[in-house]
Amino acid sequence: MRINNNVTALSTARNLGRTQDMQAKNVEKLSTGLRINRAGDDASGLVISNGLRAQVSGLKQAVRNAQDGISVLQTAEGALDQVNTMLQRMRDLSVQAANSGTQSAASRQAGQAEANALSTEINRISSTTKFGALSLLDGTFGITAATLAGAASTTDSYTFSATSMAFSVGGGTVVTAAVAAGAAVNGSAAAASLQSAIRSALASSTSSSNQYYADKVTVTATSTTSNGVTSSSLQINVAGATSSGVTFNVGTTVGGLVTTGNSSATAGSGGIFQVGANSKNVAMNEQIAINFQSYTANTLGVATLDLTTDTGAANAIDAIDKAISTVSTARGTIGATQNRFDALINNLNTTVENLTASDSRIRDVDMASEMVDFTKNQVLAQAGQAMLAQANQIPQGVLSLLRG
Repeated sequence: MRINNNVTALSTARNLGRTQDMQAKNVEKLSTGLRINRAGDDASGLVISNGLRAQVSGLKQAVRNAQDGISVLQTAEGALDQVNTMLQRMRDLSVQAANSGTQSAASRQAGQAEANALSTEINRISSTTKFGALSLLDGTFGITAATLAGAASTTDSYTFSATSMAFSVGGGTVVTAAVAAGAAVNGSAAAASLQSAIRSALASSTSSSNQYYADKVTVTATSTTSNGVTSSSLQINVAGATSSGVTFNVGTTVGGLVTTGNSSATAGSGGIFQVGANSKNVAMNEQIAINFQSYTANTLGVATLDLTTDTGAANAIDAIDKAISTVSTARGTIGATQNRFDALINNLNTTVENLTASDSRIRDVDMASEMVDFTKNQVLAQAGQAMLAQANQIPQGVLSLLRG
C-alpha cells in the first residue's frame, strides 16, 4: 500500500472533472438552445450553418425588396389609371366635337379648352408621380444599359431628336446636315443616316473646303464599358483634316442631335430590384428590371388635339385611341409584373422556411436528448464526488499497519 500517490483518488478526480465539463456543456446548450455555441462544438456544422443563415437573411431582404417593387408598381399603375380616365374623357369630347350637326363654334371651343386642361394635367401627373425621390412616369425611371451585350453598331438604339446640325470642316462655310427626326434606329443605321446627311450637306456647299472633305467623312457607332455597364455614342471622323484625322463625338451635348435609347448607362435611375440572396445579374433571375416610358401628353400624342374642326375631331379620336392603347398596355404589363412579384414573394418565403429548418437541424439542440444527457452527467457527477470521498479514505488503512 502506498500513501505518497493515491492513484485511485487521482483517477476518480480525473473522471469527475471530465463529467463536470460535459455537464457544463449540457447546461450551456440547454440555456442557449443551440447545439453549436462555438466552432469547437462542430466546426463543419458551423460553416454550413453560417452559410445557411446568410442565405436566409439575404432572402428575407429580397422579400422586402420585392414588396417595395409592388409598391412602385402600384404607385405607377394608380397614376396611369387617372391618365386613362382623362384620355377617356378627351375621347368623349372628341366624339362630341365630331357631331357637327349640333356643335356650334362656341361649344367646340369649350370642349377644346377642357381637352387642353386635361392635357396639362396629364403632363403634371407624368412629372410629379414619384416613389420617394424617384420619378416614375417622366421617362427617367429604369436603367436598361446593364443588359446591353455585343457590338454597339448592331445592338444600340438611337433616336434623332433634332432635324439638323451645324457642320463644317477645315474652315469651310458652316452647312446644315439634315436628318430624319423621331424614329429609333440601331447603331449601324443611325451611323449610315448621319454620314449620308453630312456628306450630302458638304458636297452641296459652295465652299471648296467642304466639298473636298465630303467623301472623307465617316460615321461609326462605338461603345465603352465602365463598371460592367456599356454605353455608346456615334462618332464622326474626317480623314485628312489633320495628319491624324479629326473625330467629333455626337451625343446629347452636341446640338441635341442624338439621344441613345437602350444603350445609355445614365438613361434613368432605379429600375433594378434585387430579388435574390446572391450577387447575380438580371439574366440569372436574381434581379428584375422595371422600366417606365414617358407618359406626357406629347409622348402619348394628345398634346395638340384640335376639336374645333370636323377633321381635327376625327383625327383626335384616332390619336386618343392610340394613347389609350398605349396606357392600357402599360397597365397590363404592370399588372403582370406585380403578379410575378407576388409569386416570387411566396416562393422566397417558402425557401426561407426550408432553409431555416435546415439550419435548425444543424445548429439547434434537441432539448429532450440533451436533458437526458444532462441528467446522466448529473448522476455521474454525484457518484464521482461520493467515490472521490471514498478514494481519499483508502490511505487511512495504512494506519492499522503502523500500529503493529
